[in-house]
Amino acid sequence: MKLFTGTPLSKFSDPSAKPDARGSGASPAEMAAAAKTPPANTSKLRIVPIPRLAAGGRWRVEAMRSYSEPLLLWFTRGQGRITVNGVTRGYGAHNAIFIPAGVMHGYDVGSQCYGTAVFFGRSTDLSLPDVPHHLRIRDVGPQAELSGLIDNVQRELDSGKPGAERAAHHHLGLLGVWLERQVEIAKADAKKPGAAARLAVRYAELLERDFRSGKGVAEYARELGVTPTHLTRVCNQSCGRSASDLLHDRVIFEARLLLTETRMPISRVSQELGFTSAAYFTRAFQHRTGKTPSAFRKAG
Repeated sequence: MKLFTGTPLSKFSDPSAKPDARGSGASPAEMAAAAKTPPANTSKLRIVPIPRLAAGGRWRVEAMRSYSEPLLLWFTRGQGRITVNGVTRGYGAHNAIFIPAGVMHGYDVGSQCYGTAVFFGRSTDLSLPDVPHHLRIRDVGPQAELSGLIDNVQRELDSGKPGAERAAHHHLGLLGVWLERQVEIAKADAKKPGAAARLAVRYAELLERDFRSGKGVAEYARELGVTPTHLTRVCNQSCGRSASDLLHDRVIFEARLLLTETRMPISRVSQELGFTSAAYFTRAFQHRTGKTPSAFRKAG
């Protein structure tokens, strides 16, 4: 079963053109600064209801992306599927999913789904895991403890009292301890990932690093020491999506972000994301989203 839908963009590729392997490595925030349009302040600790993350379009949660800060998703109701580092798993109520900064992910949010996203901030000094963790919290005690810690952080952030940010940070530190303990408990039952899952993770990491370079699946496969056919088979096995679909989804998410959150010219967006021409970018973007880049930007 495929988590997300969409026709691959390979039909638009220009085999006679060499990709513009810019590989700038610039973040959306840095690109926004270059376009003289400051992005929303996303550098500080904040807590957001998960359904609200999809405001402005479901692509904001469903498409492959990464954040420049650690994230904890705490689902308290509903169920769905989440892809983290190229591996898809189902999630349900009382699942806590920790995603470090720079890790590619996307997930669906159904109408009955509810929970909380904790963004730790880019400059957090907390001791947090450096790899993703999907924790299924079955005992009522730890469930209530995590919900209470998140409530305490939010209460302080909302209080406006002297020292509120410092107090929120201390509560967040206790949340970090909770996470550390639950990760240790989960290790006892964890199964070692197979070769296919390990390859999918490596591909996702390379993709997140180089998606702006214009490289195609064949080049990623070569770097991983496998054939494109094998890489696609592994991706389909690990997350129900082809290697090409993961790549295009990540690129188009970044394009949508730059179109909605900056005033960067469309030709510049095309260049930053490694497209060989603005016309190719327009065709690819429209095929994926149903709108041209300019129409998407106007729709907001």
